[in-house]
Amino acid sequence: MNCYCGEDLAFRDCCGRYISGSQLAPTAEALMRSRYSAFKVGNADYLLASLHPSKRASESRESLEQSFANTQWCSLRILSRRNGQSGQTAGEVEFVAFYRSGEEIGQLHERSRFVCENNQWLYSDGDMLPALKLGRNDECWCGSGLKLKKCHPD
Repeated sequence: MNCYCGEDLAFRDCCGRYISGSQLAPTAEALMRSRYSAFKVGNADYLLASLHPSKRASESRESLEQSFANTQWCSLRILSRRNGQSGQTAGEVEFVAFYRSGEEIGQLHERSRFVCENNQWLYSDGDMLPALKLGRNDECWCGSGLKLKKCHPD
């Protein structure tokens, strides 16, 4: 099975190694992908630990756990990245993450900012962006790999 973040690696060889703490994410994109996977598997500890310390007071374990119970994350698409490589101190990743909440299908489209402090990438903040309009020939939001018109034609 591929990693939840969409990479063609097993979870344990991709995001799992960062979430477990055995390795630090080497880039802003790797951290972004691993944070998505942490939401998918419900790992509040990793989400709080990978959040910049200046932002931790505004995020609570309770609100994260409530979101885990109410949201099923379906797929992640990285749309662009800027900087955020090894040896750099800042980076941005634009992504869209598709989810289900009850019967609702939604998307989180964000341009996230990351900083690297003491060789550790941390999520700083992000700007919410307008939802993407998917065409019938786009890959389905659910992560099946099928075109939208074949998977969810409605």
